[in-house]
Amino acid sequence: MADSSLLLSLTLASLLASFPPPSLSSPNPNPSPSSGSSSATVYELLPKFGLPSGLLPGSVRSYNLSDDGQFAVDLDKPCYVQFDYLVYYDRRITGKLSYGSITDLEGIQVQRFLFWLDVDEIRVDLPPSDSIYFQVGIINKKLDVDQFKTVRSCRDKVSSGSCGGPWKRGIQLPTPVDDVQMLITE
Repeated sequence: MADSSLLLSLTLASLLASFPPPSLSSPNPNPSPSSGSSSATVYELLPKFGLPSGLLPGSVRSYNLSDDGQFAVDLDKPCYVQFDYLVYYDRRITGKLSYGSITDLEGIQVQRFLFWLDVDEIRVDLPPSDSIYFQVGIINKKLDVDQFKTVRSCRDKVSSGSCGGPWKRGIQLPTPVDDVQMLITE
């Protein structure tokens, strides 16, 4: 009896070892419905954690999420997206995902005036509100969450209009006018 239960245990253990462990990684973040894949895209995953799907650009190639919340997102290439501020996404973005927040964030920067600053943390209010918060060093910036609900396309480089745009418009002199109409009064 002891030999047969040992043999049954060993057989069961070898069968279980032959199956790969379940994983939250996805080599294709946008599986087609016909592929039969049940894994969620990264854009479907973010709302399950209370975050807007447009936090990441539309060029995600793959992502990996471990059981402890550590994640890595790979983009096709580094890129820029214009929100209220210009945001730079590195080719690889990492951090720790938990409900309502992303901490230990690396690979995302925001342009403020002439400087590029690392975004360290992103979080939303719980219960949800219309605000999202970005931790940049010691600065905590509150923005409207609506601008992050739509997944946006990437730009390959910073356009010349984004560097000092408001300053350039603010210091432009009016265009000279050659033809000024005169008012004749009697």
